[in-house]
Parts: sequence; structure tokens; C-alpha cells
Amino acid sequence: MSVAVRVPTILRTYTKGESDVSVEVPDGATLADVLGALDAAYPGIGARVLDDTGQIRRFVNVYVNDDDVRFSDGLQTPTPAGAKVSVIPAVAGG
Repeated sequence: MSVAVRVPTILRTYTKGESDVSVEVPDGATLADVLGALDAAYPGIGARVLDDTGQIRRFVNVYVNDDDVRFSDGLQTPTPAGAKVSVIPAVAGG
């Protein structure tokens, strides 16, 4: 099945400038599967989303459809067919 991933501007160097990409994952896939497929298709992008322990980086927000995964099942969040994953770097400032 195909899952759409919205890539922020800062990470588009990995996707040759593409803002929206699709990755193929098996039925019943989780966010971890989607991010693994994303890194396989676009090497290096995974290290920008996940830290050395394999968790989502502190200053990166990830949504499946409109739900922030930090408030659901994290990397185990289900990503059904047609799901839209958005990777959004946190913005700070004053």
C-alpha cells in the first residue's frame, strides 16, 4: 500500500526537491515502517527525523493525518492505506 509523506523544505535536499513523496509499505504498517521505507527510498532522511536511539527527534513533529503521534502511539501509530504523514520541524522564537 502507498502512504503519502509531506517533506519539509529543510529536508527536501534528500528528496530532490519534492515536497510530497509516496512510499510503499505492507498492509498494517506503522509509522516506524513508513519512516524506514522513506529512509530506504531517500537515504539519510531518517537520521534527520530519528535520533541515535531510534526515537523521533525532540524538535521534529510528526503527524499521521491530523494527529500528532506524540499524543498517540508514537512510532507504533498505525498508517492505514491512504494515510498522510507530515514531518514538521518545530519552530521556536520570540
